[in-house]
This record gives sequence, C-alpha cells and structure tokens, in this order.
Amino acid sequence: MNLLATRCRSVIAAGHNILCSSRRPLAFSSQAGALSKTGERTRRRKKKTAWDEGCVSWEERLSDVVTPLWRLRYEQQLQVKLKQQEMIMAQLSLHLSEDFRSPSESPAGKPSIPVLPVLPSPVRNGYRNKSTFSVNKGADGNPKTVGNYVGRGVEGNIVCVNTDHLFNIPEKHKQVARCYQDFIRSSPLDPCLLFHTGGHWREITVRTNAQGHTMLIVYFNPHPLTPDEVAVHKAELVDYFTQGPGSFCKLDSLYFQESAMTRCTHVESPYQLLYGQPYMYEELLGFKFRISADAFFQVNLTAAEVLYNTVRDLCLPNTKQEEGRSQSGNTLLDVCCGTGAIGIILSRRVDRVIGIELIEQAVKDAIHNAALNHIHNCEFIPGKAEVVLPGLMSQLGSAGEGLTAVVNPSRSGLHPKVVRALRNQAAIRRLVYVSCKPDGEAMRNFKELCCAPDPQRKLTGEAFSPTLAVPVDMFPHTSHCELVLLFER
Repeated sequence: MNLLATRCRSVIAAGHNILCSSRRPLAFSSQAGALSKTGERTRRRKKKTAWDEGCVSWEERLSDVVTPLWRLRYEQQLQVKLKQQEMIMAQLSLHLSEDFRSPSESPAGKPSIPVLPVLPSPVRNGYRNKSTFSVNKGADGNPKTVGNYVGRGVEGNIVCVNTDHLFNIPEKHKQVARCYQDFIRSSPLDPCLLFHTGGHWREITVRTNAQGHTMLIVYFNPHPLTPDEVAVHKAELVDYFTQGPGSFCKLDSLYFQESAMTRCTHVESPYQLLYGQPYMYEELLGFKFRISADAFFQVNLTAAEVLYNTVRDLCLPNTKQEEGRSQSGNTLLDVCCGTGAIGIILSRRVDRVIGIELIEQAVKDAIHNAALNHIHNCEFIPGKAEVVLPGLMSQLGSAGEGLTAVVNPSRSGLHPKVVRALRNQAAIRRLVYVSCKPDGEAMRNFKELCCAPDPQRKLTGEAFSPTLAVPVDMFPHTSHCELVLLFER
C-alpha cells in the first residue's frame, strides 16, 4: 500500500510541477473528438446490425453492455478513458473561456486544465465487492433467470443473461447468483418482473470483503401475501442457504427486504436480518470500516486506496504531521460523506472534520467507524446537504476557520443550494470534487463553481479555478472512470 501511495503522490506532484512551471494548455482536438464520435456511431450501427442478425451470442451482448471495453488490452482501455476525460475538461475549458477571461487562460484564450494520465486499478478482474443481479426472462423464456439485462423495458425486448463470463464480477458473487436462481426455480412463487403484474422474488445484492465474508440481500414483493405466508418463504430461503444446496456459498449474513416499489430505503422498509452477522468490515489504508446492508462503499477496494490517496494529497498537499497530530490548523468539510471514509482517512491531517450525509444509517456507520479507529475530531451530521450546509457555513465563517472542502456526490451531482453555499464561503480556498460521471450533472456544478459572479443565481463569491484533473480507473473493462478535480482560488 505504501508503494501505491508513493506512486500516487509522485504522479500528483508531477502534475503540480507541470501546472506551476508552464501555463501552456494540453492540446485538445475538436476534430479528433468529432472523428471519435463519428467512429463510435459507426461501431454502434455495426454492433446493432450484428445483434439483429443473430451473429452475436447473448453472453457477448451482455459483455458489450456491462463491460464495453472488454476486448481491449488494459493499457488501451486507459487510453480510451484518458481521451474521454480530456474531452470533458476541454468542454469545461471552452465554457469558461466564453464566460469570462480566466486567470489560467492560455495565449489562445482558452483556460488550461491539466489532465494527468489515468491512475490504473491494481486489480482488473473480479474487482467488484458489490454486485446486483436481476430476475427476468432468459433467452430460453424462463422468467426465473438471474443475471443482468440486455435490451430495454420500454421496447419490450429485455433478456436476462447469466453473468458467469463477465470479467468484473468475482466468482463468489456468480456462485451466489446461481444458487439464488436454483432456489427461486424450486419455489412455487412467481418472480416479480413488474410490480403491476404481480409475483414476488426480485433482484439480489451480493457484498463481499477482502477477508471473503459474504452478505446476501434478497428483495421481495410481499403483496398480497399475509405476514405468516411470507414467513414460510423466508424460512425456506434461510434453510436453502444454511442447510441446503446453497450452504456451500458460506454466507455470513442473509438480509431480506419486503418492498412493493423499485427503490426502497431502510427507513421505508427495514432490512430484516434472517441469518448471521449484521455488518461486514473492510480495511482501507490502515483504517477499519463497518459496512451495513445499504451503506455506500467503493466497489473496487484496491482502486479505492488509489482514489483516496489522490483525494488526500490534493486536499492537503503540504500538511506535516508529528506524532500523529496535524499542523494544518484546518477544517475539512466532507459533503456526501457516506460511511465517513474520506473524512476519517484525512482526519490526522486536519484539526476537525465535519461530514454531511443524507442516509441516516450511513451516518451511524460513520460515527461508529470514527470510534472504531480511535478518531475523535470527526463530526457527522445526518440530513440533506442543501438543508444542513447553508446554516453550517454561516457558523464556520463567523469562527474564522480555514476550510478545505471535498464533495463526493452521486451521479445526480450537488444541489444548486450546496454549490451556492460552497461558492459563497470565502474561507474555502481549495475544493476537491470526486465525480463518477463528470460529463453529467457534475458538469453543471463545475460551471457554477467557476463562472463569473451571477447575483441572479446568488453566486456572489469569488470564482474557483479548476487547476488539476486526476482520473482514477475504478471500473476496469467498463467505460466509466472516476475523476478527481481540484478547484482553487
């Protein structure tokens, strides 16, 4: 792990040297981007034609959907992802150059956002510690097929294909999925493909940790069964995975959630522990974390260490430590903190950590994780960031504290009120944004953090400048890439 951290820091340091020694921007070719998009459209047409003609197996089709880069060598995958991130940053650069003349502008009038090479995942195959498997009609028409989808529901052409061949899913997850398929096929209850058509057995989630512990979460539509009838099928499920054919999966935890809606939180319908331990534990960069059934945790553990090392070095690059104590005199604001991983990992470099998280159970996990690691300078607040943050900012601002912010939102990005609160807090001079989809709603956040002051949108604070982008490959074989973007002012 020390080698990973050293490599990560050296790459980031190199990026800062590039930034400080030269203001020349990276060359982005709009023509190349256009050609790339044209080629992609052509490939999509060819693939669609091959699918329509039945020349591609169902397994190959699923691989193309779930892991579209699976045919490329890993070095080629990283190059594809680097080009994607460069194009996204070029789009942001163009917007900022049109919005107002940036301090980091190039002679051509376009601001430079250096993009470092993609930091690779140390593990490329079977890296996922969390997988979800759906239930639907298979290629043979069996509605009790467990796997991932090909097709779209609105077009009525969904086919569920088993995932035994996918590179990113570990064997243990595939094993549990096969057993669940055997179980529901032996059950007299129908699967729930669509809520309005009835049925009961739904998708499952499998979680594992580095020690090999396994948690299975089964989702179930109880309507119109009575509680006593549901209890019978829960008992059969437990018996199958503890005493029956599924016992060789060696589950450590078996959860059951009854829900008549697609997405349901623990508050709306509590996860019922049918068997085993209520939590899993994972170690990350020397810290231990408790993971509950619905808690967010990075799905690629070894790449998460690369990611969090990157975040740590961008948030607090020059902080010195003596006898485990920080010399920064700083407060870290961790927005969308989840189970507290980033705040806890950075806690020894700052005087204080304040985390904000929507999911109440995740906050409980974060508080537990801080105590588990003997960290006493972390505070975690439950609630919507757009509700909690504005009031918190006024308190922090009046205290005259130095602030560093890190945000790690979902694909939907930050609420406008959160962006406004961060932008208008003058004490924040450095902000690190971690995004799994930087070309989505996060792009709106980037623009609002960096645009010229706009009183109509209440963006009155000094604009941030994006000064360094570091892509981290959290998801080998897929087209997705995590982006860590540093903003300074």
